[in-house]
Amino acid sequence: MSLLEQYEKQYSILIAEITSQIGRLSLTNERKELCSKIDSSLTEAQELLEQIQLEIRDLNAAQRTTATSKLNCAQVELKRLQGEYTKAKENSKKKQNPLDYQAAAGDYDDYEDVAISNDQRQRLLDNSETIERTGNRLQEGYRVVIETETMGAQILSDLHQQRETIQNSRARLRETNAELGRASRTLNTMMLRALREKAVLYVVGGVFGVAVVVSLYLTFSSPTTATNS
Repeated sequence: MSLLEQYEKQYSILIAEITSQIGRLSLTNERKELCSKIDSSLTEAQELLEQIQLEIRDLNAAQRTTATSKLNCAQVELKRLQGEYTKAKENSKKKQNPLDYQAAAGDYDDYEDVAISNDQRQRLLDNSETIERTGNRLQEGYRVVIETETMGAQILSDLHQQRETIQNSRARLRETNAELGRASRTLNTMMLRALREKAVLYVVGGVFGVAVVVSLYLTFSSPTTATNS
């Protein structure tokens, strides 16, 4: 698991704890202690988001886009929890000290001027959902890119194997051509040798024939010469 994934996991666990603590705020008598824990958890959550933002800078373009979308959603979620926490504290204070709360109504009115209204909160939630959907689409697009890249790598691997097969076939063809060339030269040598032997045979036969003719001539010509004498 990467450091970024560890931060995201810690943040998710921390947000779940904060949500649970805010829900218990109006039910417990130890409000100060619980508020202290929530304040500490909110600070820790903000620090985790800052760490996540630093880790995102080291990612590649595709991963950075997806991670940034998640970070924006997390920031919106944290702001929403901060608003709910502030409202829960005021409600808890109102239930426990109604007179003090009425005395501080003027201050609370000032807070209401800057607090997030329901419409603003709804817009933030809508924006969060939009960002989440955009992040999902980006993740889907990234998945398609990864699948396409994997498929392209497989195709390149197949082409490389086919190229090696063709090269091996060419090498075997060259070897076959070389063998045929050697066989052709051997056959030509044998044919030339046969022709030479045939020529020698013809010459020997011719010489033998001439010798026979000369011998016959000498044989038959000798008695005729003796008779004339």
